[in-house]
Amino acid sequence: MPPSSLRATSIVRRRLPVVAPYRLDLTANVLRRLSSNVVDRLSADGTYARALDGFSAPASVVVRQHEPGALEVELDAPSGEEERALALVSRMLGVARDLRPFERRAAKISWLSALAKRMRGVKPPRYPTLWEACVNAVVFQQISLFAAAAILRRVIEALGTPIAREDDTLYAFPTPQAVLDASDATLGTAGLSTGKYTTLRRIAAALLEGALDEAMLEARPSSEAAALLTQIKGVGPWTATVILLRGLGRLDVFPMKDSGMARGLARLADGPVDLDAVLETLGDQRGMLYYHVLLSWLESRGEISKEGTPRAGRR
Repeated sequence: MPPSSLRATSIVRRRLPVVAPYRLDLTANVLRRLSSNVVDRLSADGTYARALDGFSAPASVVVRQHEPGALEVELDAPSGEEERALALVSRMLGVARDLRPFERRAAKISWLSALAKRMRGVKPPRYPTLWEACVNAVVFQQISLFAAAAILRRVIEALGTPIAREDDTLYAFPTPQAVLDASDATLGTAGLSTGKYTTLRRIAAALLEGALDEAMLEARPSSEAAALLTQIKGVGPWTATVILLRGLGRLDVFPMKDSGMARGLARLADGPVDLDAVLETLGDQRGMLYYHVLLSWLESRGEISKEGTPRAGRR
């Protein structure tokens, strides 16, 4: 698919205050997972960029951090929609989240305390839409991080809208309608199993028909919101938890029975971990454990700099 020739009509630059401590590189890293992500782009100098969907014309954002207490945001968005785009960026990057409760609880766990100090400034990000959170959770079910990321990239490149920049191409995340309209062959060629693309179509239909939306999940406590999600065939407890964590920013949940998390925890603690005891100590901040295990893994791969600037990463 060639890069879109449509361009947003207004470029604005804003200073976006953050609740310090804040590190854009760490927050963007846990949002994108791997450097091969073609939607959430993080350059070697710490600049974050992505296309934004849901506007009257293709939109994009570039974010930099030059000071501890604020981000520099450059929005290329349709005239009259800049404030909505800025609010979306603020929510995505967790700029208003105060993590002192997590820091106090993490301090009670020796191996986690050391990691939390190294990663101080990471905020819990949120995907911009419930749909994007659902797609990520379903695609990453029961396969390796690398395999899932490769499949998702192929889906995005096949169905997402490309937006040309001077030095790169950004991809807007595929819409629910795009997945519904895609053929079995297109989705299968990207690497999705029949079960997964069938589940994605169920979710897409529920969102488009109004049977599921973000507001109805926001209005419920996490246990009830998870129960609502698991009414969709193909969405189990793990998937529902990841949707709540990454899509709604719920920190009172943690994805259980996750083999990757289990290996990461054992490596961090240098031995077996009593996960129930750890989660009890963390209480309603337990979701931050998920992000810290991911950061620890990225750190072990040399993709995070101690100075606060991300490395280019391995593709």
